[in-house]
Amino acid sequence: MSYPHPRLASTTISELAGRIERRQLSCVDLAGMYLERIAAIDRQGPRLNSIIELNPDALEIAARLDEELRSGTTRGPLHGMPILVKDNINTGDRMQTTSGSLAMVGTPADEDAPLVAGLRRAGALILGKANLTEWGDYRSPKSIDGWSGRGGQTRNPHVLDRTPQGSSGGSAVAVAAGLCAGAVGTETNASIVKPAAVSSVVGMKPTVSTVPRGGLIPVSTTQGSPGPIARSVVDAAILLTAMAGSGRRYEAALEENDVSGVRIGVLRGHPFSGYNRYTDEVFEEALETLLGLGAVLIDAEIPSTPEMLEANASDELYLWEFKAGIDAYLEQRKGVPMNCLEDLMAFNIQHSDAEMRFFGQEVWERAVTKGPLSQKGYVEALEHRRRLSRHEGIDATLNRLDLDAFVVATDRPPYVRDPAVEHTPPPVPSALPAAMAGYPIITVPAGFVFGDLPIGVSFFAGAGSESRLLGIAQAFEGAMGASTPPRFLKTLELG
Repeated sequence: MSYPHPRLASTTISELAGRIERRQLSCVDLAGMYLERIAAIDRQGPRLNSIIELNPDALEIAARLDEELRSGTTRGPLHGMPILVKDNINTGDRMQTTSGSLAMVGTPADEDAPLVAGLRRAGALILGKANLTEWGDYRSPKSIDGWSGRGGQTRNPHVLDRTPQGSSGGSAVAVAAGLCAGAVGTETNASIVKPAAVSSVVGMKPTVSTVPRGGLIPVSTTQGSPGPIARSVVDAAILLTAMAGSGRRYEAALEENDVSGVRIGVLRGHPFSGYNRYTDEVFEEALETLLGLGAVLIDAEIPSTPEMLEANASDELYLWEFKAGIDAYLEQRKGVPMNCLEDLMAFNIQHSDAEMRFFGQEVWERAVTKGPLSQKGYVEALEHRRRLSRHEGIDATLNRLDLDAFVVATDRPPYVRDPAVEHTPPPVPSALPAAMAGYPIITVPAGFVFGDLPIGVSFFAGAGSESRLLGIAQAFEGAMGASTPPRFLKTLELG
């Protein structure tokens, strides 16, 4: 079946910006094209459910941006670009900010999150809010990737019955399907890179605090970060520049992206490989590509990995940080009839048919018992994680082997979603070291399994290494050329 404006699924921000600059396309026309495609693909047809709400003022904003162009003002490559932001990020407009929960429906936030303000200053048109795994996938160990009480189930655009991964699945799916020029996700542990990988797009979680985190419905204060999701590494860098608002141009790092001689540590051993032979095959092809670019590949192990896995399984740090973070957010958020975590839990019980028909709130039942972040248990848990992930983990291994970055397969091929099955495959810990350390990680499309199941490859390194990672990722992207627009298959026939 043919859907409107199919080229939008493969056109980059850079290409669209060129057309707008040459007056071949107006901001209003571009917004209208995306809205038509959303109506045909997200609301009807495949019904991806990647967008939880559209900006009712989108066309009016686009008209104002066109007027700026006519008066000679161009804000840069994001001028007029329709961008989606995840529904756990405040927008000071007529749209809701709910983290996918019916409990949070009320008066919209009274001001933009700083990263959203940065996007608007750069000329971006905030087209709508992306669906997500409710509460950033932090309510139950049995939560369903891509499902929220308010937005329903997001579908993988390549094969509709496969997982979109979480929690930024809506953002990644919308980018892959050509429903926006780019999107913003958030990540605590793999919530940007895994959805991006299984939708065959680029996703980056920067160093924690590179992008301002005010105005976000939180999960973890020490690990959570917003980041860009885009169709190319250059587009991700453009978005990151606007989101960070620091004056640093991350796209400038891509003007010289020669990786000849760059030393990259390859994470081949358990638990980073060997869990899926198809993933391993694509990963080996990716490594051959890096070698062809002149990169120096060194087999590497992060010695503290077993202890990091054990610490992450305990989940103790998140319990403290979520309780403190959500209470603080609700305290300053006006117009929402919830004041604390206990209120949210009571709402879910009262509306269990809508909010808890697939999974409960077991994680919250543990989090609600936690005290302030000054408690000894929290301080010790934070120090333990940072020691394992930084001092004995990423930093130690980078220094010992004189590495510039690590490379790892991002995830297995997307598996079939089934809410009746309680045991999905165990998570792949590809992003865990970077997550626990608060360090940057970027995933790039690397290929497909059985023609339509995407595989991504991730690069990560130490604090503040965004520019280096973007350069490596862009060189790999150019040589691999692995991204392909989705075909919206209902299922994948393997017989």
